[in-house]
Amino acid sequence: MTTADLPADLAAAHALILAQRAALAEAKDRAEQAEAAAADAREQAKAQTFEIERLRLLLAKARNEIYGPSAERARRLVGQLELQLEDLEENRAQQEAAEELAPPSPSRARPRRKPARRPLPEGLPRERVVEPAPCTCGRCGGTALRKIGEDVLETLECEPRRWKVIEHVREKFSCRDCDGVSQPPAPSHPISRGRAGPQLLALILASKYGQHLPLHRQSVLYAQEGVDLDVSTLADWVGAAAAALEPVIAAIDDHVLAAARLHGDDTTVPVLATGKTAIARLWTYVRDDRPFGGDDPPAVFYRYSRTRAGVHPEAHLAGYAGILQADAFAGYNGLYTPGRKPGPIVEAGCWSHVRRKFFELATVAKAPIAAEAVKRIDALFALEREITGSPAEDRRRVRQDKAKPLIAELEPWLRQQRERVSAKSPIAQAITYALKRWEALTRFLDDGRICLSNNAAERALRGIAVGRKNWTFCGSDAGGERAAAIYTLIETAKLNGIDPQAWLADVLGRLPDHPASRVAELLPWNWKPG
Repeated sequence: MTTADLPADLAAAHALILAQRAALAEAKDRAEQAEAAAADAREQAKAQTFEIERLRLLLAKARNEIYGPSAERARRLVGQLELQLEDLEENRAQQEAAEELAPPSPSRARPRRKPARRPLPEGLPRERVVEPAPCTCGRCGGTALRKIGEDVLETLECEPRRWKVIEHVREKFSCRDCDGVSQPPAPSHPISRGRAGPQLLALILASKYGQHLPLHRQSVLYAQEGVDLDVSTLADWVGAAAAALEPVIAAIDDHVLAAARLHGDDTTVPVLATGKTAIARLWTYVRDDRPFGGDDPPAVFYRYSRTRAGVHPEAHLAGYAGILQADAFAGYNGLYTPGRKPGPIVEAGCWSHVRRKFFELATVAKAPIAAEAVKRIDALFALEREITGSPAEDRRRVRQDKAKPLIAELEPWLRQQRERVSAKSPIAQAITYALKRWEALTRFLDDGRICLSNNAAERALRGIAVGRKNWTFCGSDAGGERAAAIYTLIETAKLNGIDPQAWLADVLGRLPDHPASRVAELLPWNWKPG
């Protein structure tokens, strides 16, 4: 607009000014709206970027599970290689045997391969078979022979399982003086119902809960061996044996709850419900003082529940006071309440859970922050391996000298890295998981009894996780509780290096006549075969 275009009167000038102001205000509004739209677009783009990263991570995890070098694929690969090796060795043996059976030929003057044999186990019983000795000399035909030695060739053999019926004979005697009848008392029986001996009962229990062989499969195996045992009969024996073993189970429970520190964890178990299969829980509580040089024997007990509600661990540990090493499951929070009766339970965190989150990101997403976190946490585990088995005070002193500086550097580093990444990113979530539980995670620095991880509880559940593939589901809540009780016996025996089947057989045979006040003598760490 030029000077000539300006209005000459005041009213027109005033109108022009108002129009320009309105135009400027409208332009400003449009600019603000454009800026707001641009900001919204930037936020949406940022959110989309995070979502893309999240989806890429999930996709990478999925591909890793399908195509990656998982433990299952590694096991399959090992199995394939073992089959190939077996096949090659069988081919070689067959070829060499065929050559030995073939007529001799000058063209086959190759020296015979001498196989490398391991010595047969010394503990196996030996059956001596003496071959008939010659009566005459094979060289001159003389009969004046005398023994100068012998050569022994050992052959390993396996006989089929042998079933037998034991007849307990109670002879009766009459008295000629009073016509009275005398007879020895009937021997005690492991269970009041059925005619199964202690060895058979132990076999059934160890097969069902130790080798995870359901009763219907056991019934088929026994039938193939010529002994028909219905599933209902086997189930009756299992229930009766579980009831007979209750004093031993209770003694193990008491021993575990007397510990200064426990490991706790849980796993899923399918249980048959009305018209469907529900997901129940099997809880484990492990006492193992060996990492800090404790003299008390290790033991473990299990509990079953239909749900994972926090009331269950509170009931399991209602009479316990001490340290509980577990994961960050919120159901344990009620145990850590101040003023709890009969005493406080102190929470100890698990560094394996923390490391697992970073390790997954480091291997799948190739995140450098996660890789550095794994490296720093591995330094703590390397230090722990050096002091495992040392007394608690020695462990605390080493941790104060060497582990505490590592922890002092790790915390600020984690906080610094969290500021650098988005709060919604997986690496930020892994860092937050650790920092939220920092007090529980670092409690090991001041108490040598605390372990760096909760692996003891995870190991106690490993066999159950493997067995789920075989037994499909528990038939009822009572079946889940019975499984927890027998797992207590079998896994405690394993922790003490005892053969569960041999121990159960002896205990079942001795329990009926054993004084209740001396049941501690039958526990795995005190057990002496009868």
